[in-house]
Amino acid sequence: MSASDPLAASPRDRRPYIRDSEENRREALIQATQELVAEGGPRAATVRAIAERAGVTPGLIRHYFGSKQELSHAAYTALMDGMTEQGAEALDEAGASAEARLAAFISASLRPPVVDPRRVGLWAGFLHQVQADPGLLAQHEASYLHYRDRLQQLIAALGREVSADQLRREAIACNAMIDGLWLEGSVIAGHFAPGELENIGLSALGTLLGVDLLAAQSAAR
Repeated sequence: MSASDPLAASPRDRRPYIRDSEENRREALIQATQELVAEGGPRAATVRAIAERAGVTPGLIRHYFGSKQELSHAAYTALMDGMTEQGAEALDEAGASAEARLAAFISASLRPPVVDPRRVGLWAGFLHQVQADPGLLAQHEASYLHYRDRLQQLIAALGREVSADQLRREAIACNAMIDGLWLEGSVIAGHFAPGELENIGLSALGTLLGVDLLAAQSAAR
């Protein structure tokens, strides 16, 4: 499991202290930070608690990240960019048409494992710090643009005669609609049937863009 999955392991398991690669140690620290924030908010992610959860000595946090604040930024980036990559991975199995590829990216953003109460809880745990932490705000902006730019590229590939400014506005609007559905679906998952959020998203975004994304998805399957 990657560090972008905050509860891939049992959240209360202490990892045994073992010699490991730098990459694995960094990932263990990121995942431990995510787990603790998901469980008790940012205040629960103390240096001692993170180190204990990751199975390392506290000094390794400074060794690998410079500070706990930098580790927190890395944990937030891993969460946000990890969800974007879920959508990107769906493109590997999408149909060849631009409509099918856009539909696959949207659908992956509106179903598990992206739609998950644990993820939205972790996101919320970090979000209230964004305005108070310029570094975290910069990470938030970068992750937002990473997703929105990927979405805009897929929209542009539809080949419609639209201006660059309109493409930007469409990407902003589509991103906002996806965010809203993701938030609702993660918080009150029991209110939606399997696949319902995907269908709502594809229908709404297709109407906005003037393309039939539901039909494109069906044809690609």
